[in-house]
Amino acid sequence: MAGWALKRFWTEARVEERDGGFSVTLDGREVKTPGKRALVVPTRGLAEAIAEEWRAQDREVRPETMPFTRSANSALDKVAPQFDEVTGLLAAYGETDLICYRAVAPAALVARQKAGWDPLLDWASEALAAPLHATQGVVPEAQPADSLSRLSERVRGLSAFQIAAFHDLVAISGSLVLAFAVAGGRLSAEEAWTLSRIDETWQASQWGEDEEAAAAEALRKAAFLHAARFFALCG
Repeated sequence: MAGWALKRFWTEARVEERDGGFSVTLDGREVKTPGKRALVVPTRGLAEAIAEEWRAQDREVRPETMPFTRSANSALDKVAPQFDEVTGLLAAYGETDLICYRAVAPAALVARQKAGWDPLLDWASEALAAPLHATQGVVPEAQPADSLSRLSERVRGLSAFQIAAFHDLVAISGSLVLAFAVAGGRLSAEEAWTLSRIDETWQASQWGEDEEAAAAEALRKAAFLHAARFFALCG
């Protein structure tokens, strides 16, 4: 089975409205997830993105070239059945949000973090009703319980499809606030990515860029940008 691969067996991939959502069919047969659930997504735009991935497959199906399909599968097979657990893990990032933990030195890095992250803390306080405290160093800083509760409520208010994307926005950046800023249109995905990598960019400027690390960073960025696109297509 090690060399087995799904061969292309269809000629047409189409989007069809179904059960209050949209499905993708291959020559009239509905696509299913690896967990055998019907692949029904909330918006036509997301279904079209998935259908286009199936149309683009050649002789063999290559899952690594189908990020929208994989994310939709994850929403249905992984997030939905474990919704409370997944949202709880994401909400917990508010306790140790990246943008709350600042360098002690050098002064230039401290200033760069302050300029990039302070406006987002102000935004979280106003737009999310969730003021958070910034601290220097890595010693955990207790955050206001009311703020954590409001952030948790917002996370749990997202759909399973949104959570599938939101998970990567949070986990890759290390910041619940940055993820909400992208989700809410406060930041573009590119802006949020840059703000999440202030420390890494600083280190590279001082010590040079390692090729292997840069390649891994490029993969993380691609995943982050895809998550933002998937979230937007969820409607």
